[in-house]
Amino acid sequence: MEETPRTIINDDPYSWDIAWCKNITPWDKDKPQPALRELIESNAVELPRGKDKSALVPGCGSGNDVAYLAAALGMSTVGVDVSEKAVEVAAERLKVTLMPKEAHGLVSFQAADFFTLKGQYDLVYDYTFLVAIPPNRRPDWGRQMAALVKRGGLLVTLAYPLADADKGWGPPWFLRTEHYDEVLRAEEWEKEINDVPLASEGEHVGRERMMVWRRK
Repeated sequence: MEETPRTIINDDPYSWDIAWCKNITPWDKDKPQPALRELIESNAVELPRGKDKSALVPGCGSGNDVAYLAAALGMSTVGVDVSEKAVEVAAERLKVTLMPKEAHGLVSFQAADFFTLKGQYDLVYDYTFLVAIPPNRRPDWGRQMAALVKRGGLLVTLAYPLADADKGWGPPWFLRTEHYDEVLRAEEWEKEINDVPLASEGEHVGRERMMVWRRK
């Protein structure tokens, strides 16, 4: 499994920028997550599509999933990361056409704190973002997701890495699927997808789960 580098201080979000500046990012991949591609191509859930729709990807890293969402769904997609260096890398990758040409004109990146974001989106995609924040901030994550996702919109959560029965930590934090249920209130959300991806690869096999929530 991708290890969290020692430069990451679990209660200091800006230590992620140090890792990006030092190019110590073993979690970063050069392609979108197979489980995300599977969700979109399967048509298992009705997804927002078109230029009049918008998506947000917090903790976007180098932006591969951001570009894929924009290209596959044809909608304006914003990638946000607390690391300014990560956003620089993502913007450069887009500039030199390492991302799908269909994403050009639909994608933007910004360095920002997720918990201070404003606005609403038709879709928010969380992959390894909840696991990257301290557990005492997870209720804030739940409240912020409820504020950011439009009514009728979707929260797509690809939970990874799920904790082994004999292991209590992530990296960087302990994560199980019920942790999402604990902070996404039932009166605000309806879970439409709760599946083990068939497309998982490598160390992701048996360690991730796709859950899609619709905002009531």
